[in-house]
Amino acid sequence: MRRPRPGLVVAGIIAAVLGATLTATPVAAGTPDARPSAAAVSAPTAARCPELRLAERWYGDNARLIQRVIDRRGRCSWPGGKAPGHRPYAVFDFDNTLIKNDISDQTIFWMLGHDKILQPPRRDWRATSRYMTDAGARALRRACGSLARPGEPLPTRTNTRCADEILSVRKEQTTTTGEEVFAGYHHRRMEAMYAWVGQVLQGYRPAEVRRLAARARTAALEAPIGATQRIGSTRQTAWIRYYPEMRDLVRTLKRAGIEPWIVSASPKEFADVWGGGLGIDRAHTIGVSQLTTRGRLNGHLEGCGGIPDGADAIMTYVDGKRCFINKRVLGMEGPRALRPARRALRPVLAGGDATTDVSMVKDATGVHVVLNRNSAELMCVAYDGDATGDGRWAINPMFIQPLPRLEEPYPCSTTAALGPRGRERPARRDDGTVIPDQEDTVFAG
Repeated sequence: MRRPRPGLVVAGIIAAVLGATLTATPVAAGTPDARPSAAAVSAPTAARCPELRLAERWYGDNARLIQRVIDRRGRCSWPGGKAPGHRPYAVFDFDNTLIKNDISDQTIFWMLGHDKILQPPRRDWRATSRYMTDAGARALRRACGSLARPGEPLPTRTNTRCADEILSVRKEQTTTTGEEVFAGYHHRRMEAMYAWVGQVLQGYRPAEVRRLAARARTAALEAPIGATQRIGSTRQTAWIRYYPEMRDLVRTLKRAGIEPWIVSASPKEFADVWGGGLGIDRAHTIGVSQLTTRGRLNGHLEGCGGIPDGADAIMTYVDGKRCFINKRVLGMEGPRALRPARRALRPVLAGGDATTDVSMVKDATGVHVVLNRNSAELMCVAYDGDATGDGRWAINPMFIQPLPRLEEPYPCSTTAALGPRGRERPARRDDGTVIPDQEDTVFAG
């Protein structure tokens, strides 16, 4: 890993350094980061202020930035130890942010390997997504349509053709012959392939899906790091690991009275199962939520933001993540949920690793935690904010198998972002100005 930036602070001395920092850089009273006077925080309360135990494993001064938020916004800065009217909270993407690898991938791989994907109603794969193209539905029916009756399991463990077609939709968003599978959705609110992972589970009860996800979780955690598995005619990743550093962060936030939430573009039932390994319960898990008919998943998604025909038109993706945070955490309804909440109501910390997380990570008022997976739009926003913003961007290499330096600059000024129709466009700041191309400076090597 590269030499850390100056200022890395180990857990044992964080409090002392923070005291000096806060004295040198006062914060205006009444702002979200305002710290109460010394008289307002009793010595016994301050002594109980929780600290990151794995601070030395973070890159550069990232642990200091995170600890500063914990100290300023957690219970040890609450006057009289009383929680504020709006309790501070943090939001995290799940896949490749709290863990290494992807829970949707591993659950679908496990289901394909154990004949758990069900034939859709009428053998019509359009029933699994309103955005599925004729070419996609035709390819899936040709590969899988004759293998089982509607609602019955497909023999994907032994039928390579069917498994390969389903896998191609999940991994490539194309048929095995290269034809587009999804079209016509708003790319800042929806990723049809991500939504499809949950929609293909229609017919199951939510509790049944959680049981399937639990079995897939066990297999992924038991597999050695680097292990692969055969799915159809291909070999795919077989393992997942929780990041100890992120587990430590979640634990520290909870001890500090800052509520951690999972905000995932995976199905909620998957995230419910995996969140338990971090001590985050189902009530604090937001994922792609599917509606039910007579207790069974029906392939339609919960709406948000007052979008006309909102069911199936929005999910926890880019601006959709912000919408569901505002809806679930803050109780907002209608179009205002799509806009940033008032500053005092936003998360104090947000963590992510990809374009899907841009809006919610930007909304954080205390620190923006970014794991570098070379996702262009997020890294453009993060590096630009780190260079020109308020010093609250904690950019970190992945804790397991971090990436080397990206040799070419991120194309921020031209093609780093996606527009609503899926067209590449420049990444922009909140004021509308274009972000210049950014060099990759936080990496392994």
